[in-house]
Amino acid sequence: MNKFLVRGLILIGAGIGLNILGYAIKENMWGKYGWAMIIGTILFGIGFILVFYSFFRRVEYKGLVEERAIEAEKKEEREALNQEYYDQNPHKAQE
Repeated sequence: MNKFLVRGLILIGAGIGLNILGYAIKENMWGKYGWAMIIGTILFGIGFILVFYSFFRRVEYKGLVEERAIEAEKKEEREALNQEYYDQNPHKAQE
């Protein structure tokens, strides 16, 4: 688990907890409950965005790794072809 996923899950948990606290304050008429619900909703939203971002980063990372592997393979093929050419034409390598 990367740091964005962990932070996202923590914020989602805190957001849900504050929303539950807000509903408890509202039901028991203990006073103003809006602050808990607003902060809870904001934290939940930020947590959701962080979790989504962590999945997006994972997919992007896998794509970069695949792309680099393809480029390395092409480079090896070019080097092999160049080496084969110079092996067949030794006078070209001396120039």
